[in-house]
Amino acid sequence: MIDLAIPRPRRAQLDLATLCDKCTAKCCKYFALPIDTPTEPKDFDYIRWYLLHDRASVFIDDDTWYLLVHTRCRHLQEDNRCGIYFTRPQICRDYHTDACEFEDDWTYDHYFETPEQVEDYVEARFGRGKGKSIRSPQPEGLPML
Repeated sequence: MIDLAIPRPRRAQLDLATLCDKCTAKCCKYFALPIDTPTEPKDFDYIRWYLLHDRASVFIDDDTWYLLVHTRCRHLQEDNRCGIYFTRPQICRDYHTDACEFEDDWTYDHYFETPEQVEDYVEARFGRGKGKSIRSPQPEGLPML
């Protein structure tokens, strides 16, 4: 098991063939799928819906939108090794350490974790809708005594 208290070496300090020995298996703890690029305000309602679900986020990288689902592979073992290595899916076989996220310093163009962040993005991009104000609605008058 990897001791997280000991700083991991940087990728450049390791042989790519042994990179997995020092890895936290980030690639086995989520998956990301490209989604249609929203082009008008109503398209963002789908993105808000995604973010209403546990362990989901959305990001934009190089002008491509992705749905990211934070979920651990059921075959990832405690030592961060694959429990079905010899029968793993082809997508796992095609994944190489030369492009993995070994260093945890990845950044995205935009990253959304909450529906409110999407609403703010839509407002910044398209402006407020007609008749919408940043002010709260006027409260009802107090009853006469």
